[in-house]
Amino acid sequence: MCRHLAYLGPPIALRTVLTEPEHSLYRQSWAPREQRHGTVNADGFGVGWYADRDPVPARYRREGPIWADASFPDLARVISTGALLAAVRSATEGGAAGENAAAPFAADRWLFSHNGALTGWPGTLEPAAARLSAAELLSLDARCDSAFVWALALHRLRAGEPPGDALAGTIADLAPHDRGRLNLLLTDGAVIAATTWGDTLYYRHEPGRSVLVVSEPHDDEDTWVRVPDRTLLVATPDEIQLTTLKEPNR
Repeated sequence: MCRHLAYLGPPIALRTVLTEPEHSLYRQSWAPREQRHGTVNADGFGVGWYADRDPVPARYRREGPIWADASFPDLARVISTGALLAAVRSATEGGAAGENAAAPFAADRWLFSHNGALTGWPGTLEPAAARLSAAELLSLDARCDSAFVWALALHRLRAGEPPGDALAGTIADLAPHDRGRLNLLLTDGAVIAATTWGDTLYYRHEPGRSVLVVSEPHDDEDTWVRVPDRTLLVATPDEIQLTTLKEPNR
């Protein structure tokens, strides 16, 4: 499993949500409070963020645990942004190692993360893979389940599907063939789309100002809202939309 988060709102320093809170994503890399699968998230990490007037996000990713990167606290202290997506990774057994396997994955203006695992990876996924061209399969960032899930979502995004539809469709592609966990997280710097499918998800919303979507709360305030399992969330600072996801026909 993994832990991830996305933020939209007024510009903040990365440290505000990634390192400073008592139970921040940084701490969740070794001491998650609600993670049911795996105990630590030490197989890589990454953060993507958007600079003012630039729709293409920047990324900082590393192969090892976030706590072993002496440079990251300095970056988190000085970089500010109004939109970000970050993750710490616990690799699926049999998946590739390395920086390219760490979220966030990126293409065009999009950032993406997968918190979960495809339990049948790679053997049970041939029907879903048929949706992709040979070029798309050969262009996977890494040989791992999350990169494959991202390729399916990106295929739908590039076909013109809205972000929520792209994530819901990706789950519809995968769930009939694999009993995995598919908490997906996507942003283009203006909207956040996320799914719950086997793991936890929460959001904190200040209407008209900001929204923060997380695998688990980073503090004990009572402003967090838990998203039910099998739900699609589409969020902006102005609005939160929740839609129940359909169970697949197996």
